[in-house]
Amino acid sequence: MEISEQCVVGLTWTLKDTLGDILDELDEPVEFLVGGDDLFDAIEAALQGHEPGARVQLHLEPEQAFGDFNDKLLFLEPLSLFPPGTEAGMTFDGAALPSGVSADIARDAIYTVSEIYPEHLVLDGNHPLSGIALRLDLTVRSVREATEDEIGRGTAGTGFFKIASTPPEGGLLH
Repeated sequence: MEISEQCVVGLTWTLKDTLGDILDELDEPVEFLVGGDDLFDAIEAALQGHEPGARVQLHLEPEQAFGDFNDKLLFLEPLSLFPPGTEAGMTFDGAALPSGVSADIARDAIYTVSEIYPEHLVLDGNHPLSGIALRLDLTVRSVREATEDEIGRGTAGTGFFKIASTPPEGGLLH
């Protein structure tokens, strides 16, 4: 079966930055709905017409993937508001941020502590891969028809990740 709209594909991949550094490797196939909310448009377009066993290589600019880095999603917050032991690299759900943080912080996003200073820390609401051009080497492992349930939900339901092309009302894209 060839890949077309409203089918489910099992993919493995290697994701690299433009310098060739490996950012992610997916060795076991994960299923994604083509024509739903599971994959970036550029990936779906590149997969069209391929069958199991096909290898597809593509280059994604930031706007085709996780977007450009947005400095408006950086927030300098008092370190004293956060639990002792908070370290760079930790993530916080916006809905669970402590009271007293900036009112400008959206509560429907995930924030990474990117820097820690003696009295403050920096919360970064950007996706970790925002602003980065990516190289993706995909292998199609399987193709099947999507079920009515998968089509209705817009996802193959693996929970691996879900792509939103536009932010929710009043929310952030990533």
